[in-house]
Amino acid sequence: MPPAAWALNSPKACCIIVTMRIALLSRNARLYSTRRLAQAARSRGHPLTIIDTLHIPVQVGMGSKTSPIEPLPSVDAIIPRIGTSITFYGLAVVRQFEAKGVVTTATSEAIACSRDKLHSLQIMNSNGLPIPNTTVVSDPDDALKAIQTAGGLPVILKLIRGTQGRGVFLAREMHTVTSVLRTVHRASEQMLVQEYIRESRASDIRVIVVGNRCVAAMQRTASHGDFRSNLHRGGTARPITLDENTRRLAAQAARAHGLAVAGVDLLFSDRGPLLLEVNSSPGLEGIEMTTGIDVAEEIVRHLEQEERMAKHRRKQQRKRRR
Repeated sequence: MPPAAWALNSPKACCIIVTMRIALLSRNARLYSTRRLAQAARSRGHPLTIIDTLHIPVQVGMGSKTSPIEPLPSVDAIIPRIGTSITFYGLAVVRQFEAKGVVTTATSEAIACSRDKLHSLQIMNSNGLPIPNTTVVSDPDDALKAIQTAGGLPVILKLIRGTQGRGVFLAREMHTVTSVLRTVHRASEQMLVQEYIRESRASDIRVIVVGNRCVAAMQRTASHGDFRSNLHRGGTARPITLDENTRRLAAQAARAHGLAVAGVDLLFSDRGPLLLEVNSSPGLEGIEMTTGIDVAEEIVRHLEQEERMAKHRRKQQRKRRR
């Protein structure tokens, strides 16, 4: 377990901890992130249950009194760790908890926004946040226009849905772009054609934002011969101290998606930091091992604050109804 450490840009406030019943939605209880979040919650006195997201039935309607379907678990808060492969069902499960007024680290709408790369870029662009020049295409005939919009070859090709560097390609030749687009077109899919930032030197920055604060950051560098800096792809990482502008930019990106907890990826260019992606279920192993910061505890502390605020709102509503 990484040592406890002060979060970037924020001292830890002391307050009375109110016990919460927490459900951690995860398909694999053995994953590092799942284990660390469970450990952090339990160490702060919160009963936590790890539930396989696919084991929660989504019931619509009243149902009969003899329905064999178990009711939704009675909890105060959830931490959804929704994998890409079960996004559709996972969102339905999170919506069920939201309908019950359960506090969550990521709403269903926020998860959906971040999971769609095109939608995510549109959100950031509409909020005036800096992103690389990007075009979405499906027809190979549009390849040349997309490349020109990106500033010329080489370009980055990204599937609209993909994680950990999967579905991402560096195309240095025109025929590579058209070949990939033909494959995507046959599958009735779309692809992002994005400018290649040479000056980033195959490095990017992962920032963990919790409750509008940047609590940890690391610089990731791709392994030799690759351009993808993902640690799952063999990249290396080192802790990094961000300036105020970059911290503010990462927090704005998370807030624009409606995410209280997010992994924000960006890179440095000649025209300043550029936002790449926002992840609603960021992995904790790489960032905790690299920085030594207890990100899991930061997430649980934020959940405690959200639950206190929710209880206050419920109390005020009861008073108004009297």
